[in-house]
Parts: sequence; C-alpha cells; structure tokens
Amino acid sequence: MMTLLFSLLNDAIFSAIPAVGFAMVFNVPRRFLPYCALAGALGHSSRTLLLHIGLPIEWATFIAAALVGLITIGFAKRHLAPPLMYAVAAIIPMIPGTYAFNTVIALVQLTAQSEISPELTYQVISNGLKTVFILGALSVGLAMPSLLYFRTRPVI
Repeated sequence: MMTLLFSLLNDAIFSAIPAVGFAMVFNVPRRFLPYCALAGALGHSSRTLLLHIGLPIEWATFIAAALVGLITIGFAKRHLAPPLMYAVAAIIPMIPGTYAFNTVIALVQLTAQSEISPELTYQVISNGLKTVFILGALSVGLAMPSLLYFRTRPVI
C-alpha cells in the first residue's frame, strides 16, 4: 500500500513538471501555472492508479482525461478563464509517445527489410492502434465534460 502511494506521488510530481513546461510554452499566465501542474498531476496519477487496478490503458486514459476536463472546468469557473488554458497543458503528459515511437521504429525496420516480417507487422499494427485509441480517449475524455456542462438543453 505504501509503495503504491509513493508511486502515485512520484508519478504526480514527474507529470506536473511537463504540464508546467508546456503551460509556459503556451504562454499561460504565471498565476495559473500551479493549477496546470495540479491538473496534470491528478490526471496522470489517476491514470496510473486505474492501470494499477487493472483497467486497460485506453479506458484509464479516457477516465483520467474526463477527470482533467472536470477539474479544469472548476478552475475556469473559479478564475474566469477558459478551461482549455489549463486542460491542454495538463493532458500533454498522457500522450502515448512510447507507443508512437515503437510504431515508427517497427515501420522503418519493416520497410528496410526485403521480406515482410509477421512480427514487425504485428508490432506496427498493435502499437499504431493503441496510439490511435489512446489519442482518441484523450480527446473525447477531455471534451465530454465541457460538452455536458456547457449544454443549453437537458441531456435527457
């Protein structure tokens, strides 16, 4: 139990750093940087916790992105700022760079060979689909709270 808490704390700290870095790249005002860090840390840590529980990475990313969307709507209402100012920087640490890198590397190896290798083809397809589904989960999960919250008509 303590190792899980230390792992989540470590994850929160090291995912808040790129969230603040990208917030600075996107010219977020200095007074909002801690909120970007908090949203990034909570989002990535919740995804890590959901992965630890046993959820697939796509669903864990979707739920974590929805949580980031809810948190950033709260920050936006509190500070009268657009929610995307917090959300874009907070969602960047959850981008699936490793899967995309493995897809491209396997694709380059596949094109360099004279014969088609089933193992490399499998790596390209599985890593590519995982990358696409994670990016889709990020975008839909981040957009869904805003679509439901700022809706003018009732859902049902």
